[in-house]
Amino acid sequence: MKKHRASSFHLFLALVLVMGIAPPLTLAQDRSGIVGNWEGTLDPGAQPKKRIVVHISAAQDGSLSGSIDYPDQDTSGIQITAITYKARTLHFECSSIPAFYDGTVDQEHSQITGTWKQGVAPLSLTLKRTP
Repeated sequence: MKKHRASSFHLFLALVLVMGIAPPLTLAQDRSGIVGNWEGTLDPGAQPKKRIVVHISAAQDGSLSGSIDYPDQDTSGIQITAITYKARTLHFECSSIPAFYDGTVDQEHSQITGTWKQGVAPLSLTLKRTP
């Protein structure tokens, strides 16, 4: 009987450990689909099109950060001030411009389709993963 209790306890302990470790692993895997460089083109209609490059990175604790470059305007390093990514849905904001983006990452994690909002009119913006 004591042997059975010890086995049950070890099984219980193993389950508790797995339950405690699984969420961070899932979080890290979820973040890996968005980390990287993404490029797209904003088309404001009457104004010239402008390329945008979004850089997203993850810290060891899983938190995301990023920056934006406008290569055609020789502007780089605009800080993303808020960023969330969950269930293939990305949202980020830049308070210095001010602008925000909401998009959905495709199944292959190679493209984000969404809407860029800066000023009055929202613009469709598709970002594609770059090396």
